[in-house]
Amino acid sequence: MQIKKLKVTLADTVLVDIGFSVHHSLALVGQSGSGKSLTLKALLGMLPEQMDSALEVDADFEFKRGRSISFVPQNPFTALSPLTKIKDQFFVSKERVKALCEMVELDEALLERFAPELSGGQLQRVVIAIALSVRPKLLMLDEPTTALDPKTRVVIINLLKRLQKEQGFKILFVTHDMHSAAALCDDICVIKTGQVQESGQMQGVLRAPQSPYTKTLIEASFANRKFRE
Repeated sequence: MQIKKLKVTLADTVLVDIGFSVHHSLALVGQSGSGKSLTLKALLGMLPEQMDSALEVDADFEFKRGRSISFVPQNPFTALSPLTKIKDQFFVSKERVKALCEMVELDEALLERFAPELSGGQLQRVVIAIALSVRPKLLMLDEPTTALDPKTRVVIINLLKRLQKEQGFKILFVTHDMHSAAALCDDICVIKTGQVQESGQMQGVLRAPQSPYTKTLIEASFANRKFRE
C-alpha cells in the first residue's frame, strides 16, 4: 500500500507534505509537533474543519475507515463508553465477539464489565479486538503502548505481531518511541515538521541513520537499551 502524496494545509501554510509505503509494517516516527498526529488524522478523515488535506493512494486500495482500515487510539479508555458493558461495544455477532476475545487472549468474563473496571492492558485488548472485527487490510496504531507499563507494553507488542501474522493485515504504527517501533515494525519513516527526514528498513536506519534528527531520536529511545537483532 502506497501513500503517494499526503498534504495538509491551514490557510496558506503547509503543515504536512509527505509520501510513504506500507509493505508489511511501517513505523511513522517523530517527536511531538513533527506532524505524525496530523498525518494520522488526515488519513482517518478526522482533521479540524479549518484544515484541508489532499490524499493520493494506490488505485487498488480503498481507503475507508471501518472497511479497509481500522484504528487503535493512544488511550483505550477514551475510545470506550464507561457506562456501557464491554460486550455491548462490539457491533458484530456474539459468536464473532467470542472469536475475537480468543484471538486477543481476553477472558470472556470481562465482557460483562465496564471499562473503568479493566486494566490498561485489558482495555487495549478490547480496542484491538474491536478494530479487528471488520477484518481490516490496514491497522493504524496511535501510540498504543504509551500509557502501559513496560511489561504490558511488551505483551501488547507481541500480541500485535502474532495477530498480524495470523490475520495478514498491514500495520501503520505512529509513535515517538524508537524502541517500540523497532520491536513491532520492519520499516520506518522519520518525519519532522511535516516532512520526511529518512526512511528505509528498520534495522538499516537504526544501525546507520543518515539524518541528525533520526540519530537524536535513536539516542533518546535506546539509552541503556539495545534494539532487536
